[in-house]
Amino acid sequence: MANRHMSLPLSPFVSVPSSKELAQLCGQPPRLPGGSGGAGNLRTAEETTRGSACGQAALLLIVAALLLPLFACSNKEAEHEPLVTVQVTQARIAPIASKIEAQAIIYPIRQAAIAPKISAPVKKFYVERGTHVKAGQLLAELENRDLVAAEIDNRGAFEQAQAAYETAVRGNVPEEIRKAELDAKAAKEQMDAQQKIYENRQRLFAQGAAPRKDVEDALVAYIQAKNAYEIAAQHLEALKSFGREQELKAAEGQLTSAKGKYEVARAQLSYSEIRSPIDGVVTDRPLYAGEMATSGSPLITVMDTSQIVARAHITPPEAVALRVGDPASIFMSAGPTGGSPAGNENEVRGKVTLVSPALDPNSATVEVWVQAPNPHGQLRPGSSARVTITAQTLENALVLPASAILAASDGTTTVMVVGHDGRAHQRVVKTGVRDGDSVQITDGLKPGETVVSVGAYGLPDNTRVQVDQPQHGKESKEKVRKSRIREAKTKATKDTKSEDCTFREQCTRI
Repeated sequence: MANRHMSLPLSPFVSVPSSKELAQLCGQPPRLPGGSGGAGNLRTAEETTRGSACGQAALLLIVAALLLPLFACSNKEAEHEPLVTVQVTQARIAPIASKIEAQAIIYPIRQAAIAPKISAPVKKFYVERGTHVKAGQLLAELENRDLVAAEIDNRGAFEQAQAAYETAVRGNVPEEIRKAELDAKAAKEQMDAQQKIYENRQRLFAQGAAPRKDVEDALVAYIQAKNAYEIAAQHLEALKSFGREQELKAAEGQLTSAKGKYEVARAQLSYSEIRSPIDGVVTDRPLYAGEMATSGSPLITVMDTSQIVARAHITPPEAVALRVGDPASIFMSAGPTGGSPAGNENEVRGKVTLVSPALDPNSATVEVWVQAPNPHGQLRPGSSARVTITAQTLENALVLPASAILAASDGTTTVMVVGHDGRAHQRVVKTGVRDGDSVQITDGLKPGETVVSVGAYGLPDNTRVQVDQPQHGKESKEKVRKSRIREAKTKATKDTKSEDCTFREQCTRI
């Protein structure tokens, strides 16, 4: 039976020679089929020796042919090691702000839901929704004809009481006082007459022309007249002091009572006029003219939107760092109704005006107010917004861009540090304050170290990298994308050649 050897295609470039090729190489004719018998198959000693040497050479040739692909594979792997183009940045010392973000509801700086104090049909509205009003401006009027009549009646009573009071102050002395004055005057005249009689009788008694009894009778009459005059004078004085005071008090009391009733009537009439207590804009007017306005139910709502207050709820640990006066920003999405493309946000700067000292019992959060100007009315009360409050600023922080930070599934954060060997090495770091696209590094990195900022995601450890200068826009992204494509193709080629080398190793063992 003939022995046939087939060459194994171990490589596109190298193969193991067949028996026919070896025979030609050693200068021997090829074997003929037909078995081992026959004269043609007999060998001389010289031929045998030459065949042995040729066999050894052939064996060395076969071994060299099998080992050559292994060295070729190793060299090709070294030649085709991937080189990834990345962008880098240096860890730098820079200030970074600790910011707190939360969702908030917009409220006006002032608001008045005006409710009437009386129940009456609406006579007329003077404003509509969207009307800008001033403080004290008349907004609506209720039916008030009965109140007008009551006000007129009480005004007349008040004017009457006022006239009576003026009469009491400026009028004549009462009749009783006049009579007492006349009595006092008559008593004084009587006293003076008795005094003259007593004096005349004393002179006559001294001359001996009158008896002592007449002198004594004249003295008694004088004393009685004097006492009567003193009593009349005291009575007049009492009437003047007591009567005058009581009369004025009575007139003043009547005037005060009439004035109070008049003021009540005026107040009732004023309740039929609905006026704005603040400057603002009318935002709600639920009723129409002729409908019944109920006491205590809001008839018109006025809001002052020149400034707004964003009320947000944050956790207690976040609220510890906040103070009244901290700068803040309010961001509101401006969609089609806001005049800007959807997804854009308008920033309005303000400050913290209130940090609640107590927790909200329903949500266990702290309510924070951020006040900001709203001159153009772009922030509408009742809408949602995003609030960013700057709690504190770290002046000397180690900062990296957020794109350089890689987050693992187990919660650890890493960065790719470019070493002096031109390779990217993975390193675990700890982060702190985050401010937009900047992140504070608290541990694991030193200032000045070079870190991959673009292209770090999915980059294996110890990968050769080529630093690309930072570019802007789509050009930079496209360049990184093409680099990733080249890396993927190189890796695929490497895997294919690795499989080819493995196949050759198996063939060598066979």
